[in-house]
This record gives sequence, structure tokens and C-alpha cells, in this order.
Amino acid sequence: MATQAHTRLAALMAARPVILAPMEDVSDAVFRALCRGLGADLCVTEFVNAEGLLRGCRNARRKLTLAPDDQPTAIQIYGADATRLAEAARVAEAAGPAYIDINCGCWVPKVAGRGAGAGWLREPAKMVDMTKLIVGMVSLPVTVKTRIGWGPESDMPIVDLARRLEDAGVAALTIHCRVAQVGHSGPADWSWARRAREVVSIPIIVNGDVRSAADAERAIAETGCAGVMVGRQAIDHPWVFREARARLDRGVDLPGPSHAERFALCRAHLGANAAARGLPFGVRVTRRHLAGYLRGLPDAAALRRRLLTEDDLGRCLDILDDAEAALAGRARAA
Repeated sequence: MATQAHTRLAALMAARPVILAPMEDVSDAVFRALCRGLGADLCVTEFVNAEGLLRGCRNARRKLTLAPDDQPTAIQIYGADATRLAEAARVAEAAGPAYIDINCGCWVPKVAGRGAGAGWLREPAKMVDMTKLIVGMVSLPVTVKTRIGWGPESDMPIVDLARRLEDAGVAALTIHCRVAQVGHSGPADWSWARRAREVVSIPIIVNGDVRSAADAERAIAETGCAGVMVGRQAIDHPWVFREARARLDRGVDLPGPSHAERFALCRAHLGANAAARGLPFGVRVTRRHLAGYLRGLPDAAALRRRLLTEDDLGRCLDILDDAEAALAGRARAA
């Protein structure tokens, strides 16, 4: 049954969205806000474990919490038991996301090896039944993020699976264009997204190897899909969202972020994570981003090494201030 949420999702998909992928320990509320501020049209939460959510696990509840300005954001759930996933979807629905996304793409052995994530691809019929059950349990749109198959190529079910998922009531499908068994190795084959798109009427989102604005434009042009999802590139370079939007909307290639913007994003992310997660953990969880944020700055490697060993927020900010002041001094002297 169509709802206002279904109508809003259709409108989002019609605008060729550039979407922040669900990434564990990355796509939290702080990072979603940063990416949305830089042009992400839609965000997906970290993976929410269905069992943990139903047990009231603090971490699962944290991932489920959406602030009023954290929209549009989808909540992604994962698990190996269809009934428990359906129950978790109802809990997630109460948090007010744009839609519910089912993780059928995580290839990590501790997830897929237990039948969750991409493990569902071993038995596509059960995967379809599971999604149909969830669609029937909630009023929000339900989407699926999946791989093109478990592997090898002779056993890729994605085209037939896309048809069956549409019949089950799935509102959109995100396809990471690699098989589960290769993880992130080798190139993503976007042609599988095109083949799936040709046999369904629901929106298909391309995922895998979208690393730049040019990649986003090419992925949509080559596949005819509704939009793209950006994962690992966003960790180092969240400016990819504004760059992709400029390329898709106006055919414009934006310059890369200025040195001042790079320093500013480091400060903003460190400060927001410290406020949200406490110290020193808030500083530590930001470290994975800093190498990318600082890329291209003079003496970036040395600056990064200093920040990666510092747990104190104030000291981190001092290091950044000193580095930016030194850079400005060199520019004035030049």
C-alpha cells in the first residue's frame, strides 16, 4: 500500500540521489550530518543488529536514534532470522526513518558466515520470503542492499532476484556490483545493475567503485539507474557528495576543498564526535578520517602522525591550529 513515505522515497529517487552508504562504525549521526552538509541527498545508518535491537542493546539503540534534522535517513537492519528481522523492522519503524533497508550485502565472515548480510544470497528463495515478511509488517517503504550474488559468476542471481524482490514489495534495490566472496577486491561490474534495472520498475541504486563525481555521472549514464551510493570514498573525501551533485545537476567540475576547508572539517568532526561519544573515544573514532581530510596539505604525513597518537581534544585542536598558522605564514612569506 502506497503511503506518504513511499511518495517521498519516489521523489528522492527521481532526483538522481547521491547516497551515503551504511558503514559500520562510520555512518553514525555525526558523520551523516557532515555528509548531508556537503551534499549527500540521503543517508543510511550503520548496520543495526536485529537481535541486539530486540534485546535492548545500548549500541543498537544508539544507531537507531534519529534527531529531527537527521532526515532523510534510512535505518538498515541485519540478521539471519526472518521473523526476528521483521520484529526489528517494526521497532526501527518507530524511530521515524525515511525507510527500512535490509542488509543482504555484508560479506564479512562473522556476518555472512552466520547467514546474515550476504549470507542470504546462498538461498535466494528464503531471502525473497524474508523480505516479503518484512514488507508486510511495516507501513514504511522497505528496500534491500545486496551483492550481485554469492559467487562465482555462473551463480549470480541478481537479475532474477531483482524481479522477485519487486514482486515481494521492495520499494528500491541497491546493488553492490561485486559478488560476496570477493569482498572489495577487483573492479565492480556496473553492467549487472543495468541488467537488473532493465527487468524491474522499482529504482535501482548503483554501489561499488563510485569514487568521484565523474564515476557517479558515468555509473548513472551507463546503467540508467536512479542514483549512486558512495561508501569508502566518503570516509576520506566527503566532499565527493557536493562534487557529484554539481556534476549531475550542472555539468560542473568543482575544485577540490581548500586547505582551510580541510582544517575546518577536521575540527568539526573531532568536536562533534567528542560531544556525541565522549572522550577519549570520540577523538579515537575520528582518526580513520583524518588522513583523507588532510590529504594534499604540506607536511600532511607528519601532521597525521601527531594526531593519531593524541587522545586529548584540546591538544588535537591546538595541533591543527598550529599547522594552519604555519601554512598561512609560509604563504605570506612566499
